[in-house]
Amino acid sequence: MILVMGTFRLPTAAFATAAPMMRAVIEATRAEDGCLAYAYSHDALDPEVIHVSEKWRDRAALDAHFQTAHMATWAQQRAGLGLTERNIRVFESDEGVAV
Repeated sequence: MILVMGTFRLPTAAFATAAPMMRAVIEATRAEDGCLAYAYSHDALDPEVIHVSEKWRDRAALDAHFQTAHMATWAQQRAGLGLTERNIRVFESDEGVAV
């Protein structure tokens, strides 16, 4: 299993514009083969920080995700939103243990 975790900073003033773009990429990504989870969320203490969490069946599914039209569109769209401090990492994992 592949986990993708990270954050990016999005100016508060850009959020109304970004929200439908993020919704579109989230919905399209969740429909992809091999996508087990995909979400963006606001940080409770800093509303300009967006948390990214993804779970993929395997690396091939994640690699295919980066080749999709909706990811190309999202990359173009986010370039104009003032998005900064993008810090996203990929991890290999097992199923984990419930706590």
